[in-house]
Amino acid sequence: MTSPPSPSESLSLDHLRSLDRDDPLASFREQFDLPAELVYLDGNSLGPLPRRTRERLRRVVDEEWGRSLIRSWNDHGWIDLPTRVGDKIGRLVGAAPGQVLVADSTSVNLFKVAAAALDLQRRCDPRRRVLLTEEGGFPTDRYILDSLASWLEAGHEVRAVPPEELPVALETAGDALALLSLTQVSYTTGRLHDLRRLTAAARDRGGLALWDLAHSAGALPVELDSAGVDFAVGCGYKYLNGGPGAPAFLYVARRHQKASRQPLAGWLGHAEPFAFEEGYRPAGGAARFLCGTPPILSLAALEEGVDLLLEADLKAVRAKSLQLGELFLRLVDERCAGLGLRPITPVDGECRGSQVSLRHPQGYPVMQALIARGVIGDFRAPDLLRFGLTPLTLRYRDLWTAVETLRQVLEDRAWDQPEYRRRARVT
Repeated sequence: MTSPPSPSESLSLDHLRSLDRDDPLASFREQFDLPAELVYLDGNSLGPLPRRTRERLRRVVDEEWGRSLIRSWNDHGWIDLPTRVGDKIGRLVGAAPGQVLVADSTSVNLFKVAAAALDLQRRCDPRRRVLLTEEGGFPTDRYILDSLASWLEAGHEVRAVPPEELPVALETAGDALALLSLTQVSYTTGRLHDLRRLTAAARDRGGLALWDLAHSAGALPVELDSAGVDFAVGCGYKYLNGGPGAPAFLYVARRHQKASRQPLAGWLGHAEPFAFEEGYRPAGGAARFLCGTPPILSLAALEEGVDLLLEADLKAVRAKSLQLGELFLRLVDERCAGLGLRPITPVDGECRGSQVSLRHPQGYPVMQALIARGVIGDFRAPDLLRFGLTPLTLRYRDLWTAVETLRQVLEDRAWDQPEYRRRARVT
């Protein structure tokens, strides 16, 4: 295994190439359909296309939908996809079978499980009305919590505090704590919360813990069961490579399933969907969190992305992610000093997810200039350059190309062009 240069030595392209030669995950890149000329650093927003997905979708469209038609619900197991793919995702997030389902979007799933958690608490101790979250989390998570609190008649309160103040806020909430709801990896800074410690802290105060795994599932080991997590949600189109708009997943710990009630009592969550009863009877287990008819094409695509990820050693994925992040930050420090960049991602790998975020006052046009030169990251308002590090597809030498291109764009002020300043609808 190639050793990194000492901190007193500058990184070289030759060293990064030597890391590629020793990379145990290098062969996975060939299983994705990636344009050779691009450096793709946006897998934390949309994962690339697995080559096998194209054939799977052709088969589902031509053979299953095209020939078997409606018989495919039984003959090709369409009806089982939400639970089958859910159990596979469960293997990636440390959940035993029967606790993870694929359904709906992350936002809808968050509403369902947060409502169920608050309902459990209301029936146990109606004094528990505080929903604790953090400032700067992904906006939809906050919107959902605020919306849910406003709909409830019990006077629930959403408290958002800076991440570093969470331990004190948990203590302050005390017996009023109903729910701790956090994103494990920050979509802006890439900071990684200590899921196990914060879950235990919420539990010690009688609260339930709900985690958004959108930026961690598939990127690093997650141990929901052993950490005692109560509920979780996550995204299918980032590190799981399920395709644009892929359905999301939810996790309901087995100990809560029998007593849980979710607010969207749809037909597929019924105990006997095809009995077509007038009244609703919830299905047993986590299946009661299903609602409507599953999107078969999207589920088939997601299953291929998950299956591919299951072939990798997730510990090796995490190890490479940590090294990629360390090297990226080091290259930026060595080659872009004095060019207005300010890293905000933790240097300590144990506190970092699988992305690097840099602030620059001209972040939007800088990112557009990078994209025009074949280095694809993304921008988040007001001034954030985000670079996703996806270990199955990213080569070490790609880091050199990315940082060198960034240096050139900043040194030459290549970003200072009208076409790069025009804001697109999606940034």
